[in-house]
Amino acid sequence: MTEERVNSRKILNKTVVSKSGKMFGKVGDLVFETKTGEIIYLVLDGPTSFASNFELEKDDNGKYQIPFNAVIAVGDLIVVAEEDIV
Repeated sequence: MTEERVNSRKILNKTVVSKSGKMFGKVGDLVFETKTGEIIYLVLDGPTSFASNFELEKDDNGKYQIPFNAVIAVGDLIVVAEEDIV
C-alpha cells in the first residue's frame, strides 16, 4: 500500500468535521515532531461549540488540538473519527 502525501498548505484552513458531519472548526496550524516530520496535531482556528464538548488538549496559546491519528480522510474537508479523539 502506497502512502499518499499531501502538502501542508492543502491542509491549512480546511474545515474539520466528524464522520457524522459535525464541524469542529478550521485548521489554523500543524504541530509536528521535528525528528521525524510526523504531524502530531491539527490546531483549530474558530472552534465550534461542538469542539468544546471534547476534552481536547490545548497548545500554549489555548487553542484546541486534534490528534492527527484521528484523521480518517483529507479532501475538501478533513474528517476525523470522534472515538479516536478521546
